[in-house]
Amino acid sequence: MRPVPQPYTVMVVCTGNICRSPMAEVVLRERFAAAGLADRVVVDSTGISDEEHGDPIDRRARTVLVAAGYPSGDGHRARQTVADDRRDLVLAMTDAHARALRRLGAEPVLFRSFDPAAAGADMADPWYGGPADFEECLTQIEAAADAIVDHVRADLGNAQVGRDG
Repeated sequence: MRPVPQPYTVMVVCTGNICRSPMAEVVLRERFAAAGLADRVVVDSTGISDEEHGDPIDRRARTVLVAAGYPSGDGHRARQTVADDRRDLVLAMTDAHARALRRLGAEPVLFRSFDPAAAGADMADPWYGGPADFEECLTQIEAAADAIVDHVRADLGNAQVGRDG
């Protein structure tokens, strides 16, 4: 019997897991679905901090997602990244998040490194701002999303059947 390939796993990480990372999770799920990869790629999100543990997606993030035609992210509950969180691709929103992830044994990539115009810059935290800051965050997420899909598609093309993810 031929082994069943495991799904490719992607985790997006920010500070509290209520703004940037769940927004990116929603956008990436939609982009993977549009690329025909929804059944092969699993996307989730976490935060470096546990201060928001169990909290839903920020209402301002939800509002911006829905206004842009995305699902609301309802059902999301914030959780902290732990050392056992192993994914094929770990996307950090800032260099500080990447450093914290490396201390946990992960090998993160900056989310915005997939946006040629951003040159790997940190994604600004919209938490302290207003609607325009959340809209800018979504714009930054969208600017990198297609290149992330292309990266994962290439990884899937190079993956061996039956890998254990």
